Parts: sequence; C-alpha cells; structure tokens
Amino acid sequence: MATTTRAPADACSLLDADHRNVKKLFKEFEPLAESKAKSAAAKRRKLADQICLELSVHAQIEEEIFYPVLREVIKEEDLLDEAEVEHASAKDLIAQIQEGDETDSKWCAKVIVLGEYIDHHVKEERNEIFVKARAAKKLDLVAMRDSLQARKEELMAEMQATA
Repeated sequence: MATTTRAPADACSLLDADHRNVKKLFKEFEPLAESKAKSAAAKRRKLADQICLELSVHAQIEEEIFYPVLREVIKEEDLLDEAEVEHASAKDLIAQIQEGDETDSKWCAKVIVLGEYIDHHVKEERNEIFVKARAAKKLDLVAMRDSLQARKEELMAEMQATA
C-alpha cells in the first residue's frame, strides 16, 4: 500500500514544516561540531550545505510571496520589518558558512549561532506572524500555500543545479 503525504493545510503550515525540517538538521549538526575526526568535517559540511540551501529557499519564498501579501492585510509593519532584518542577518551568516572552512572552529560556531538565531525567528513567526496571518480575513492561505510550494520547488531545483 502506498503512503500519501497530505499537503500542509495552509501557507503557515508549509512554512512551519520547513522550520521543523531545518531544526532536525541543526540537531544532527550539533554532535558533529564537537568531533575532531576528518569524517566528521565532511559530514558537517554536507549538513551545513543542506541547512544553508533549505534556509535560503525558505527565506526567499517568504520574502517574495508571504511577507508582501501580509504587508497588505496586517498592520504590524514593525513585525514584518524585524522578520526581514532577521533574514538579512541569517543570509550574512549563511554566506560566511558557505564560503568558510568546515575544519575551522569558528565555522562550527557560526552554524550553531545560525541555529539559535533561526530558533528565535521561528518562535516569532509561530507566535505572532502566523497568528495574525490566520486571523486576517482577506488572506487565502491555502492558495498561498500552493504558490509557496511551487516557488520552493523551482528554487530548490535551481539552487541544487548550481551547487
């Protein structure tokens, strides 16, 4: 019997599924950060590359689709401004990780700090932004989910092709 994966209920659910997925990747990374083994360095790089890819695509779909639509329907400009500033800081760390050397101890620290930073960002999205999005009457979060998913698939294919 084939198992079917149900699509997330709405845009917020889809974005939150991304959050959970990247959280698992950070959890896998943590014990590798402690290891001095050469094999651990290769595993660290592979996991960090996956984390960076997932976060880059996630940030882009939020910035292209989710946040602009939210700006039209909710009045909390400061909340969305903060989210976009957090994205900019995360992108800076992502660039440093992508360009860095996985055998450098500060490189591991950057990945760990990125994980902590993302945890903070996710809490704000879950507790504030998603709540306001779901309460907005003029917002079709189911249709937005489909747009987000399509763009995510497009970006993943593009970024994996250039990796």
